[in-house]
Amino acid sequence: MTLIGLNDISFGYPNCGEVFSHLDFKVNKGERIALLGGNGAGKTTLFYVILGLVRPHSGTIELFGKRCSEDVDFTGPRKRIGLLFQDPDDQLFSPSVIEDVSFGPLNLGMKRKEALDISMYWLDRLGIGHLEKRVPYELSGGEKRLVALASVLSMAPEVLLLDEPMAGLEKGAVDRFLSVLDQGEFKTVVVITHMPELLHGLASRTIVMESGRISEQTPC
Repeated sequence: MTLIGLNDISFGYPNCGEVFSHLDFKVNKGERIALLGGNGAGKTTLFYVILGLVRPHSGTIELFGKRCSEDVDFTGPRKRIGLLFQDPDDQLFSPSVIEDVSFGPLNLGMKRKEALDISMYWLDRLGIGHLEKRVPYELSGGEKRLVALASVLSMAPEVLLLDEPMAGLEKGAVDRFLSVLDQGEFKTVVVITHMPELLHGLASRTIVMESGRISEQTPC
């Protein structure tokens, strides 16, 4: 079953030239994809197109079997797809870590105690439960990334789009993150990374992007 389907997508930022030209990209249920490529290859923009944060000039977007073209079409899918931004400062905005992580579950309709419990569960799983009362902007870059990751995981999305989740993390934190993927709680995952060797055995497919095109696809 195809959960994400981009068909014949063309897109470019104003005054910056073309990013994608007739791009096709699909994510099937249960796939774990390592998305590789140099800076400027279009990896982050691909995530933005999927979620309707930027709109292609042409082509079609299908999410969970439904075509999405207007803002209202993306509302439901955004609740089912968890996006980790490359810069955690783009994701954290609350006065404390626990408030940031519980914000998503509360907005999904969870009762406060349930939202706090699930938030603490993920903070503990990632080894940062002791940060629950800290102010996010005072944290280190690696700590911010883990808090942002916990805020995504706490919403139990059907699909994870993770932009450089392991960047700036010490080895223990990387190991805890990989254990989350290894235990299979999240079946469908796309990970942008410059460290594909860490996903060996976890990713089912590797895609290499170059200049807005998919230049290589290989099973892992």
